[in-house]
Amino acid sequence: MATSILRLPLRLSLRNMGLMSRGTGSKTSNISRLTQSRTAVSTGSGAILPKPDKTPFGLIRMTIVVVPFLYVGTLISKNFAALLEEHDIFVPEDDDDDD
Repeated sequence: MATSILRLPLRLSLRNMGLMSRGTGSKTSNISRLTQSRTAVSTGSGAILPKPDKTPFGLIRMTIVVVPFLYVGTLISKNFAALLEEHDIFVPEDDDDDD
């Protein structure tokens, strides 16, 4: 009785996924439909592809990309903060530093 109650959700999930056949075919064909293959590492026939070429991304290249964008970001932030102070939207108080 207990095992039949435990098998009911399994049967329902298999039926909902369309894996239960109506007496035609074998269970191995259902299992083979569930097998996933990664085409990024293997060909359609199953052969393993060679390793892809690596582009070296050194510290110098990373610095060349990061530093200008950090500088532009600080300029934008500084100008926006000045705009907020100019229009009295946000004015920092000097008393905030004293604890």
